[in-house]
Amino acid sequence: MNRTLTAALLALSLALGACTSMAPARPAAWAAPEVLVAPSSFNGVHGLAVDGKGRLLAASVVGNSLWEVNRQTGAARVMIPAPEGQADDIAVGPKGELAWTNYLMGMIRYRENDTAPMKVLAKDLPGLNSLDFDRRNGKLYASQVFLGDAVWEIDVSGAAAPRLIAKDIGGFNGFEVGPDGMLYGPLWFKGQVVKINPANGVITVINSEFKIPAAANLDGKGNLWVVDTNTGELSKVELASGRKTVVKKLKPAIDNLAISPEGTIYVANMADNSIEAFNPATGELRLLTGGKLAVPAGVKIDGNDLWVADIFSFRKVDARTGAVTDIFRMQSSDMEYPFAVGVSPTHFALTSWFTGSVQLVDRSTLKTSAMIHGLKAPMDAIPMPDGSVIYVEIATGSITRASGDKFANKKVIAQGLTGPVQMVIGKDGALYVTEAAGKLIRVNMADGSKTTVAEGLALPEGLAQTPWGSFVVAETAARRLTEIDPANGSRRTVAENLPIGLPAGPGMPPPYVVTGVAVGRDGTIYMTADRNNALYRIRPAR
Repeated sequence: MNRTLTAALLALSLALGACTSMAPARPAAWAAPEVLVAPSSFNGVHGLAVDGKGRLLAASVVGNSLWEVNRQTGAARVMIPAPEGQADDIAVGPKGELAWTNYLMGMIRYRENDTAPMKVLAKDLPGLNSLDFDRRNGKLYASQVFLGDAVWEIDVSGAAAPRLIAKDIGGFNGFEVGPDGMLYGPLWFKGQVVKINPANGVITVINSEFKIPAAANLDGKGNLWVVDTNTGELSKVELASGRKTVVKKLKPAIDNLAISPEGTIYVANMADNSIEAFNPATGELRLLTGGKLAVPAGVKIDGNDLWVADIFSFRKVDARTGAVTDIFRMQSSDMEYPFAVGVSPTHFALTSWFTGSVQLVDRSTLKTSAMIHGLKAPMDAIPMPDGSVIYVEIATGSITRASGDKFANKKVIAQGLTGPVQMVIGKDGALYVTEAAGKLIRVNMADGSKTTVAEGLALPEGLAQTPWGSFVVAETAARRLTEIDPANGSRRTVAENLPIGLPAGPGMPPPYVVTGVAVGRDGTIYMTADRNNALYRIRPAR
């Protein structure tokens, strides 16, 4: 070994030793959690309606709830809680009846008034999306989108089966029944707004100049107001001529709109938990309610950057200031509802159990480099330095490494896990994984052997390793963060009574929206909160 190389190795050894000695020591305690990014309502907001009492109603699918929003102050409260309140769209009948679509359940719920019992009018129709009443006669119509593609007439008595009006039409999303009895709305996949005759399913195209029209409402003045979720535009289309005019530029990921009797147009944006009020007479736009994060889930930290899988967006948060920057937004990008994020020096891995996918994003260009589809409820993924990716599937209880061209080479690292949720690579090179069944386990990636680090945990989800070697785990069923020493399994509570552990709807995986945990170089803990959409910071108390 030559002298130059020996000196270099010695310098590296001293540097590593210095780094090790500078690692913060285990703190005696933790400070109280502080808000880094403020809470907001909903967990993603979708359909809107103004009822006969003047109440603005707002729908949330992920939040499994139907909300009421004060049209003056923006204050919001849950009107119909989970799981029955899960709603993608809301319709108000001529006598004050209320109906809404349980999108993930494939059901329509209905009640005649606030005190009347709820009824199920339709079921076993996956992707029930939008609905509206014919105010002349009380007939109810509904559409399937994404998980189906059809338009139905729904019997409000519940006695008769739904009547199929049309199918395979291109995604008839947020629509409205006109005074002529026609159904006016957008075809999501065709960039069109159309009217459909409910008697025979005949479709008439009104305008074809949209990217992804999400919803349309009539103003009673011969105009159809349309929101384009791809461009973020609010447009007016003249029914007589089909002429389109872009009236207001908003942000992408708009989901729906509602027009009040006095003409105010309310617009919902799922990526911001926002409802904006637009006055078409004056052009004034007012933010009624909103947030910087929509449904924050998995989180990782790199330096001062927190990378957050926000389900309807992918975002960067400054760990010092809480400033939020959009990377991707739904419908204006190729992102697919990320519930978790993995980070390497060169790539991000966005994981969605909902779409069964892992999306690899090049950090230098912020462009998608690969999409892996067909996975069985993947909960987390880690991009590796050699270009491979490791992902965990809750439906199979396995961890797999995918590599090669189009990630076609797949090798199972470990199997037989009971509800694997989140994972990190520890300082010792092993893989640490939380299991929904209540364990933190260590996986030897060389031979797949598993060792239990801790058990008896209350639905553990997010985890991260501290600079001093312990692990911080989110026990969501107990609504606390717990620190675990991997050497002996001892634990202590970091924080409790936290706004985490959003209940899952029927048929959803128990982890549902994961509580993300990250730990900075100074030992500060960062945690996403799915019950109020906030991001918290917990500092070591020394």
